[in-house]
Amino acid sequence: MGARRSLGRNFGWLWAAYAVSTCGTWLAFDAFPLIAILVLHAGPTQVSALAAVGLAVGAAVAVPLGPWVEFRRKRPVMVGMDLARFAALLTIPAAFALGLLSFVQLLVVSVVVAAADLTFTAASGAYLKSLVPRQDLLVANGRFESTNWTASMVGPPLGGAAIGLLGPVMTVVANAVSFLLSAVGIRAIDGEEPRPVRTGAPPRLRAGDLLDGWRYILADPALRPLFFNTVLFNSLLMATSPVLAVLMLGHLGFAPWQYGLAFAVPCVGGLIGSRLARPLVARFGQHKILLTAGALRACWLPGLAFIRPGTAGLLLVMGVELGLITCCGVFNPVYATYRLDRTPIDRVARTLSAWSVTGKAATAAMTGLWGLLAAVTGPRTAIAIAGLLILVTPLLLFRIREAPLKAVDPGVSCST
Repeated sequence: MGARRSLGRNFGWLWAAYAVSTCGTWLAFDAFPLIAILVLHAGPTQVSALAAVGLAVGAAVAVPLGPWVEFRRKRPVMVGMDLARFAALLTIPAAFALGLLSFVQLLVVSVVVAAADLTFTAASGAYLKSLVPRQDLLVANGRFESTNWTASMVGPPLGGAAIGLLGPVMTVVANAVSFLLSAVGIRAIDGEEPRPVRTGAPPRLRAGDLLDGWRYILADPALRPLFFNTVLFNSLLMATSPVLAVLMLGHLGFAPWQYGLAFAVPCVGGLIGSRLARPLVARFGQHKILLTAGALRACWLPGLAFIRPGTAGLLLVMGVELGLITCCGVFNPVYATYRLDRTPIDRVARTLSAWSVTGKAATAAMTGLWGLLAAVTGPRTAIAIAGLLILVTPLLLFRIREAPLKAVDPGVSCST
């Protein structure tokens, strides 16, 4: 019943914009590493550096943008970030067609896209918090999560097929167009968005604003352990992605379509998990589901160290990913809702920006480190080490106490 509740026409446009850009992103699943491996013949260190440098520099660029977004209208910022990603991504097929594509260009575009992603995330979280009533938080987040996993289930195999038929650059074109369509959808939302007003301070950006998001997170007894848990879990998980790509596509000889299929089919678990999140919270409570799903999602990564060539290896990857993604499908909307519940509307952009910047920076550092580790020990050993470390991350979740919420403007609705 709750999953079918109407959240209004404006939410519909926002959801449609999210859906189309998410579909484009998943269609271009690991496009840059694939281009680096298949077109530029890069090794594991370069592939990991591509992911790491883009995230690290993009995160650094985005640091001052979080406070800047807080005191700007969010819709124009979101449209601007969509158009920036559209323009940056289109330079890849243009350079490829002219025979000028280089590893350096991939690095530069990855930086621009990473910075735009972070800025868009900060703006969209704050915008949605004012768009959807607080009681519909989990419904909205569940719909976004369901859309994400549906796109991730369909996109990679289609992207793998497109790469096989048309080459790896074509999925980048599709991703670029998806951001243009997202900008059109956000622009179609009705209503005049009021300009946020800072009270008691000049409207210009102050140096202290750059740290406000981190101050708020670290001062909150519930957000602090959740912050460290999600940053560590996600960075360890993402650090294995380029290493796993090299292992599967390079060492074990899987075709691109098989690689895409291995991560697409298990995404049905994310769709199931996102549908289960709301009824599970209704029955067992938000806190218990946050801890349980968060702990279970950490148990699967070690299995990827045992991949072998052929059908058995492909099935192993699918099984591990199915368990991991199902748990994440439950955890993610509950975590996103919990985080926004505890964040006042005048701090959302800074808090989400600080959270995302830290996550991207940690992922960049871990990815670079794991690229070097894989070069020294081999991809399989590097994946095994990440899997063992990720088993420790649930300890942070059990430090989360059901602390009372900080003061929040009662006249403002909440969402992600």
